[in-house]
Amino acid sequence: MDFPFHFQSAWLLDLQDDFLISLYSCLTPNPASAMDPEYSVLFFSKYDVKKLLAALTMFSQRFSHVPLSLEWKMIFINGLWEKMLQVPDIDSPSVLSQWVHEGLQPFLVEPKVFACLRAKNVLCETFQMIVAALNDIYSDLPVEEQRNLYTGIKYYLIQDGSNQKCYSAAVPGLNSTAWFENYLGSFLEHATVRDLQLFGDEPTLQKFARDPVNIQMISNLTLLRETAVYYTSLLTSGPGFPLSSLPDRFVCYLSPSAVSNLSRDDALSLAQRISKNCPLNLTHRGTTREGAPSSLTTEELQVASSLVRNFEHFPPAVLRALGQAAVGLSISDIENGISDKDLEASIPALGEVRGWNAEQSSAIINRLLSSGYQIPDGRSLAKLGSLVAGLNSSTLQSLSPEVILEAIKLPEFVQQTVTLPSALKKTFVEKISSSVGNPADLVKYIPDALASYIPKSSLVFGEEKPSIQDLNSKMWTREQAAMFFSDVIKREPDFSRLSQSVLQGFTCGAANEVGAERFQELAKVMKKKNVKLGEDQLSCLVKMVTLHGIPKDLDSYPKDLLLFLSPSDYAATGSCRQYFANIGKANLDVLQRESPQRKELLLEALACLKIPGTRVNEENAEILGRLVCDLGGEYIRSSGGKLLKQLSQCESFLPDQEEAIRSVISSGNTTFGPPVAWSAFTLNELSGLIPVFDHSILQKIPKNALTLWLKNFAHDSRLSREQLATIVEELLPTRHKRADGCPPEKQITEMVLNDDLMPIYYTPEELHACLKNVTLENHLSQILTYPFSIQQLAVLKRNLDETYPDGYPANLLPKLGPLISFVTPEDISKWKITSADVLAVLLKNEPSDDQASAIIKQYVGLGNALNATALNAIGTKYVCLLNVVELDMIDSSTLRLASLNPSACSQITKDILYAKAKHAFSDQRYSPTYYELIEPYLGGAPSVDLRALSKENVNMEVSTFAKLRRDSLMSLTPSEVQGLLGMNLGDLKKWQNESPIWEWVQTQKQSELDKLHVGLAGGTQEGYMNIVKPEFQST
Repeated sequence: MDFPFHFQSAWLLDLQDDFLISLYSCLTPNPASAMDPEYSVLFFSKYDVKKLLAALTMFSQRFSHVPLSLEWKMIFINGLWEKMLQVPDIDSPSVLSQWVHEGLQPFLVEPKVFACLRAKNVLCETFQMIVAALNDIYSDLPVEEQRNLYTGIKYYLIQDGSNQKCYSAAVPGLNSTAWFENYLGSFLEHATVRDLQLFGDEPTLQKFARDPVNIQMISNLTLLRETAVYYTSLLTSGPGFPLSSLPDRFVCYLSPSAVSNLSRDDALSLAQRISKNCPLNLTHRGTTREGAPSSLTTEELQVASSLVRNFEHFPPAVLRALGQAAVGLSISDIENGISDKDLEASIPALGEVRGWNAEQSSAIINRLLSSGYQIPDGRSLAKLGSLVAGLNSSTLQSLSPEVILEAIKLPEFVQQTVTLPSALKKTFVEKISSSVGNPADLVKYIPDALASYIPKSSLVFGEEKPSIQDLNSKMWTREQAAMFFSDVIKREPDFSRLSQSVLQGFTCGAANEVGAERFQELAKVMKKKNVKLGEDQLSCLVKMVTLHGIPKDLDSYPKDLLLFLSPSDYAATGSCRQYFANIGKANLDVLQRESPQRKELLLEALACLKIPGTRVNEENAEILGRLVCDLGGEYIRSSGGKLLKQLSQCESFLPDQEEAIRSVISSGNTTFGPPVAWSAFTLNELSGLIPVFDHSILQKIPKNALTLWLKNFAHDSRLSREQLATIVEELLPTRHKRADGCPPEKQITEMVLNDDLMPIYYTPEELHACLKNVTLENHLSQILTYPFSIQQLAVLKRNLDETYPDGYPANLLPKLGPLISFVTPEDISKWKITSADVLAVLLKNEPSDDQASAIIKQYVGLGNALNATALNAIGTKYVCLLNVVELDMIDSSTLRLASLNPSACSQITKDILYAKAKHAFSDQRYSPTYYELIEPYLGGAPSVDLRALSKENVNMEVSTFAKLRRDSLMSLTPSEVQGLLGMNLGDLKKWQNESPIWEWVQTQKQSELDKLHVGLAGGTQEGYMNIVKPEFQST
């Protein structure tokens, strides 16, 4: 592409301000090689300065948020920078700022452009002015542009590997310790700890951190949490920095060592600053695990404990002054350091504290109740604030419904229901349900945080009209929403007014309420609201959407629907590459991992992308998306490290995939390098693959990297406690020395018990020796969330056995957590399981079937009822363990409040529970929701009941049909089966080779099967008789 620069440049003076826009549109369709970079320098050198700046301003306004290709940005910036250097007074901050703001910004948001500035030997002083100019517009930039510009700034500052770029104490002009202000400005908000360590060594960073100009700047910034913690440590770790000089927002990130030697007055002053400036973020540790005792970080708990340790007694004035730091009170402090009178007087202050663990809140509540505290009305219940979580279910059950109803009308109490344990939420719902007469009022009054605990049978509206507004305001489970979905869909003409939570209740039964033409409208609304549906729901929805042919605008429908269509179905919408790009972003887990449907999708994707052999490049991996998780081990090996980032997002792997991942990582030939060179940040990028790592990989990763990852990143990973324990095992000595008593430096203190890295400090032998003088009872539920190894857990169990040789006390049973896997039938026989709440907590720990059976028998043997709480605790996972005697104990009415699915149980269990469920839901027999209620129990239904259902348009899934009682299923006629399956009848063809459907087909006349028009074959021809060998029901 040639330009006649040998001509006079007068013609450039006549160009309009939009010339650059036209030029850009002309150039960008061509490869960057079409223009020599030197032409850019020559071209812009001929351009009038004022005209050029005006053209750049217009160009910047048009393209400020449009991604320009890196190659063309480099070409433009090459010429523009040289022209800018020729501008008079360019060294003036105001002139340079004008050029950066109005001309260069669209080009600078590509980080690698800053390499061009390095190549041009841009001086630090000039670069400082560029940063200042960019800093002026920082708050106006989208976050992504802020991040890109920061990456570019970092690129300039660290490119030559120097640890102190643009800083030298001996060079005038480069000796300012206000380095963060000068060279990062507000962009420091995007810096990680690793970045800071690249900018300088620790002594230098400490100088920078303590510079008054930098301190003033960071006081107004919101740093990444890890960076704020590190910056605070730079300020406080050395001598000579008083905590009173620490900016208010940084008191939230103090380390325990920084507050270890304070006077009482200083401790109270600091506690007040923490309460004022550090609002507790209940989600900053990632997704809060159910049952986690506290949402506070280890450092926050330890700082609170350090502040509290300055006091022996806690009158109301001290507790008020401690504020949030009162969360550091030990059980001993609660039981011995506060009088009954002072404790009651301090309820308002203690109720404001967030993050109490289960032992603390229970200890405070028990002290209050034992000293005569009464809860006569809703206000006295609400007065407890965050301490409400310490109530047990039996105390709550003893309160009158009026107390609960009054409390849930108070906003301050409703706020506390969010963090209540599940057992308490269920009890609150039971109390509210018992006193609210109809579903509409129940939905209206129930706090949002409790809505998902309403039994689905309580959400049957019948003739009553539900309030769409009230339903939209709550978060429902899919099963709950299914109960009222048909009612809502009948009454709401505008589907877009329905919430995501309501729409997820879509059922095939709704096909009877919504015409086929409106189903497409409904599906499009589901796409806009990102509604997540299950396999059965999607299978039904796709049938309705395609009833009159495949729509030509499939991109307007939920991506998950495409899982049930083919590339040829998508042809009218787009190419097969587009189809699989959408599939890659869909919820692939809707389909079972090894299902034929999912295997076929992968094969078609590989064919579409024309992937040669087994090597997948990064571009194709991006298109495959979640389908990468299904690639075999040979693809992972051949593709090297190119798939690791996508693979780290996968939920699970097959054995050959795991072996291939280990092989690729062990080779070291990836962008992440060999494990021996990894940092905590590398581990964070690959955290989804950690469960795949074996000892040979883990032992090569630097120990400090593993420790730092556990400390700073583990809480935000999706790894389970058991998976994290594998890392702990790597950090412990391989040869355990026999411990001769507890080493003095390893005494277990309150601070150690509050440290979730406690497992890495002790070998199993040391743990046993150091636990001898420690009472675990008051800390058990907290420390059992820590990633102890199997050997360490065995030590904790042994400690409990030695402490309680005659059996664990009842209050200890709910705290056993992962120790449940170590208990024996003999242990269980000593337990006093006195309530369904305790049963629920024990079974929630997922004991083995033998252990669960023993626990249930112990509970029943002590005379406890199999009420709704007990049945929900037993759940689908363990319901098949109940024997006939235990099943007979179940009152049919309790099934209205329970959620069970006995379809995998013995036939006698299914028969007993079906009869009870039929009685429980008899008042709903002619309601459209009856089928949703009875469906889980249909495996025990006699044929007469199935024939009745076949006349009610229930649209039964074939998966449910296949689990019906065999004798009932075999007695159904083809027309009755058609009535049961409705719009799902066509799926029979896919299942015809599966038992018992194949046997049913063989017993039918082929002429009757032909009338179904679904292609079933194998029936009896006229004049022939098929004899099917009888199979008797198992018991």
